[in-house]
Amino acid sequence: QVQLVESGGGLVQAGGSLRLSCAASGRTFNMGWFRQAPGKEREFVALRWNGGGTYYADSVKGRFTISRDNAKNTVYLQMNSLKPEDTAVYYCAAEIAPPYCSGSGCYRPQEYDYWGQGTQVTVSS
Repeated sequence: QVQLVESGGGLVQAGGSLRLSCAASGRTFNMGWFRQAPGKEREFVALRWNGGGTYYADSVKGRFTISRDNAKNTVYLQMNSLKPEDTAVYYCAAEIAPPYCSGSGCYRPQEYDYWGQGTQVTVSS
């Protein structure tokens, strides 16, 4: 059993920045960030593969950066140039055991084994 605890959400004006953190209580493999706005499905935001590679949704590419501190067992999402359409509950997710996702399969929420409780990000215009 792995617990994921997110923090760092809040209210920010358009153009501002926030950094989300996700601390894992145990060993994880691939780590991702997803978000869900009211009335919408949960959508992929960013992924950090265990080998160090990263991938982003087109909507956040160039503005968001995912990183990982292995010593702290924590993954981060640095969000810059925030827009009102970024408003959502942000969730981190972890794969901890095979079969591990690959390629575009990693963008599907059902590929992940554990989820955090979510943290609200609100961007005002």
